[in-house]
Amino acid sequence: MDFKANCGIWGTMFGVPCIVADNFLKLATGEQLKVLLYILRCSGRACTDEEIAASTGVSVDEAADAVMFWQQVNVLTSASGQTVIMKQPVENNINAPSPSTTQNVTEKAVTGKKQNLSPSEISCIMQDSNDISELFKVAESALGTLNHTQQNSLIWMYNYLGLKKEVIITLLFYCVKIEKTNSAYIEKIACSWAENDINNLAAAEDEIQRMTEAHSFTGQIMKVFEMNRRPTTKQADFIAKWKEAGFSLELISYAYEKTIEQINKLSFEYINKILLSWKNNGLATVREVRDSEEDYKKNKKNTSGFAAAVNSDVEKYNVVINKF
Repeated sequence: MDFKANCGIWGTMFGVPCIVADNFLKLATGEQLKVLLYILRCSGRACTDEEIAASTGVSVDEAADAVMFWQQVNVLTSASGQTVIMKQPVENNINAPSPSTTQNVTEKAVTGKKQNLSPSEISCIMQDSNDISELFKVAESALGTLNHTQQNSLIWMYNYLGLKKEVIITLLFYCVKIEKTNSAYIEKIACSWAENDINNLAAAEDEIQRMTEAHSFTGQIMKVFEMNRRPTTKQADFIAKWKEAGFSLELISYAYEKTIEQINKLSFEYINKILLSWKNNGLATVREVRDSEEDYKKNKKNTSGFAAAVNSDVEKYNVVINKF
């Protein structure tokens, strides 16, 4: 279908650098393009991040990130403070990087410390690596349009951690499934996989299965404990130990009830002591715990009755003795 611009609405116009349309329509996010259009509309007037955010509907942080993006590709240049002004774009052909530039970009991407690659450097890497290019495409299908941070993160996982493309993709879709797509969270799991040599599709799928089961177990624990927020790191460690020890959800729930009865608040430490006490006494189910409690009550009652009888006999003996 053919389209043409509606010239009837054209009045005062402003220009967009050709380099933006030629090289950055795919690389830039929607927020970055909105910010650039607003700055262009201001005809070189200095703009604050707050003004840009209010006029474009993006957050102040997103506005600042977008400005940084366009500065890195030499479309914008900074003025004093937090303001920005337009600069004549350079004539570099990003689609044809020099060999020395490509080499520097690659070396920067594989250093141990995570680097903040510029958009032009990311563009170079995409052109030199089919795996990176395909990884970006699949990641966009899972996460939506990738922002600058996500692009850096994917390249770092691939080039530095050495994770294979299909392993990273498997990790991404798992994180989408559990609705935790923050780059820091994904990188944390990626580091763990790299350290434990989880770097083929079979191993990644096995790990995903284990993590899914653990995630489900945590969710059930949260429901039993009536928790409105995710467990802290220390609480998550307790949950992981309980799962590893084989404590059933029913038994943990019973330990939680006992904890509330005793101290009237949720305490992972107290629950853990109860569970370990039951385990040390060979009690693995709620039925066994309750039977043990009943036996304890009966023994206590019998012991109390015996003690009362002995005390009664002693009293009678004392009465007889006193007569003499």
